[in-house]
Amino acid sequence: MALTGLEIYKLLPKTNCKECGQPTCLAFAMQLAAGKASLEKCPYVSEEAKEALGAASAPPIALVKVGAGERVFTAGNETVLFRHDKRFEHPTGIAVTLADDLPPEEIAGRVEEINALCFDRVGQLHCVDLVAVKNVSGDPAVFAGVAKAVSGKTNLALILMSEDPGAMEAAIKETAAFKPLIYAATAENYEKMAALAKEHDTALAVKGENLATLADLVSKITAVGVKQLVLDTGAREVNQVLGDQTQLRRQALKRFRPFGYPSITFAAEQDPVARVIEAGVHIAKYAGIVVLDTADRAEILPLLTLRLNIYTDPQKPIAVEPKVYEIGAVNENSPLYVTTNFSLSYFCVAGDIEASRVPGYVLTVDTDGTSVFTAWAAGKFTPEKIAAALSESGAGDKVAHRKVIIPGGVAVLSGKLQELSGWEVLVGPRESAGIPAFLKQFWN
Repeated sequence: MALTGLEIYKLLPKTNCKECGQPTCLAFAMQLAAGKASLEKCPYVSEEAKEALGAASAPPIALVKVGAGERVFTAGNETVLFRHDKRFEHPTGIAVTLADDLPPEEIAGRVEEINALCFDRVGQLHCVDLVAVKNVSGDPAVFAGVAKAVSGKTNLALILMSEDPGAMEAAIKETAAFKPLIYAATAENYEKMAALAKEHDTALAVKGENLATLADLVSKITAVGVKQLVLDTGAREVNQVLGDQTQLRRQALKRFRPFGYPSITFAAEQDPVARVIEAGVHIAKYAGIVVLDTADRAEILPLLTLRLNIYTDPQKPIAVEPKVYEIGAVNENSPLYVTTNFSLSYFCVAGDIEASRVPGYVLTVDTDGTSVFTAWAAGKFTPEKIAAALSESGAGDKVAHRKVIIPGGVAVLSGKLQELSGWEVLVGPRESAGIPAFLKQFWN
């Protein structure tokens, strides 16, 4: 169990030096207990206390990295059961399989197909994260050759899938520099698989037959010094996976150490719709990695969208950079619109400007990523802030006129804004969909 603030305080030096940024050691202890401070901020804590507090303050689910350099995928460090309690830290990784028995001419095409699984959504690029090379051939040399070929054709992290230690040894020698995830250690092969993971400093997936056997296997593997683990309970039916994933998270949060690692699941349904639903359940219920046998864009897009919805920090809205954006072939006579830097607001405005066929500028004001009405109600979208943004953004250098269009829902800002900025303020439509009609009536 995690230590309380008072238990942590007993292990601190009690100097009240304030060098940690807190007024007292007790206040610092409370911050540590809440997960809002790091022990490294205390310059006088003893080594004994560091060891005790380090273990107690570590996240209940360990941080695990797969890959190296630009292709690193990260899972773990989760601290809550429900997103609204705080947030989920690392989105579920989506892996797409590639069988090593494909004809050589098809392997490159499959890799290209997987690499292309990227989608632009509200200004952000969302992609699959890993390529899982499966040893379907049963031939160690073929498996190693395909793993090597794939590693040279993708920037995604790798999973090497074989329960044969000989095949895994051959493949890991060809790809060790890329730090792939070794899948999987079982009750029959765990000693050899753990030795490979330790030798090459890679993450290791541990596959049990159920929760009990998994816990026992994890304890044996961690005892030999392998700490970067990913857990597979062995369940494949969606209802059993749901139950197992829930128990893994619940027990990990209770500090049951064998379950304190991210998990890997497999969406094995043959029907595409059922497969997407199955993978969606896994994403919603804590899977660290979901492996699919499909590279169909129609299946991947809804899963990436679901993942974005679940793993977006509820305390941090998606925002665009506050600046002046050019929509279309603008010139000095193009209209200038003002909105907030909430991503959805900007893209709605930009899309409707494009639909109007009249190029325009959009000035996004920094409102911490909140929408127009929310920002206005919170005092973040004010005449003062808009006037400052007009001045600091260089918007006046882009247009010959001095007219600015504000959202109709905040028409109350127009008078003060005009007084502060010296710009003529036009009150636009309440919804951006009204921009085309507004321009026909009010913009020459």
